[in-house]
Amino acid sequence: MQPHSISQVWDQVTGTQAAPGSTVVWAMAAVALVAVGWRAVWHLSRNVVTIAHEGGHALVALLMRRRLHGIRLHSDTSGLTVSSGKPYGPGMVFTAAAGYTAPSLLGLGGAWLLSAGHTTALLWAVVALLLGVLIEVRNAFGVLTVLTTGALCFAVSWFGGAELQGAFAYLSVFFLLLGGVRPVVELQTKRARGQARDSDADQLARLTRLPGLLWIVLFLAVSLGSLALGARWLLP
Repeated sequence: MQPHSISQVWDQVTGTQAAPGSTVVWAMAAVALVAVGWRAVWHLSRNVVTIAHEGGHALVALLMRRRLHGIRLHSDTSGLTVSSGKPYGPGMVFTAAAGYTAPSLLGLGGAWLLSAGHTTALLWAVVALLLGVLIEVRNAFGVLTVLTTGALCFAVSWFGGAELQGAFAYLSVFFLLLGGVRPVVELQTKRARGQARDSDADQLARLTRLPGLLWIVLFLAVSLGSLALGARWLLP
């Protein structure tokens, strides 16, 4: 972008940009699918989904007027968001349910922005959200992960041309839409093996007395629904 004044920056952020060609769009969808489906790549790329997951917990905790104590992101792609308040009730339920739905809903919001031509606005919104997460991160690996992701998004939005911005934005949104599905499937696989007994779904089961499997179905419905609608908006 590299504008030379605040007004130019504002015009670029609030204005619209042309969508990439259909070949680029399909190519970015394919790259995102590889990043989610190939285990070796997923082990690294899943960190981005974890940022969105824990950021979702943190944002909803604040909206529910809970006290947020911090976020931790770990090298095994797990994470933890700690907040305090009533250990029961709607606030706790919404906070616990936000994690597995956040990546897909963020992807859906990004797809809506891209369908309206707001590529630069999307990239800057992502940078702003990552900055908000960074403020709450409480461990070195988490800081490094969020800083790296944020620096990449900022570099593309500030120095990249329209073609690069468009391709990167579509790749990011496709990745969130696809990446929101796999963790839900992985979670249920672990639960079926008797693992992850303190997962979000199991915490919600204890809070609401509804089966954990029902919450898994809800997570999956949100992720698949977001993927279907987002793909409809984005794919030529």
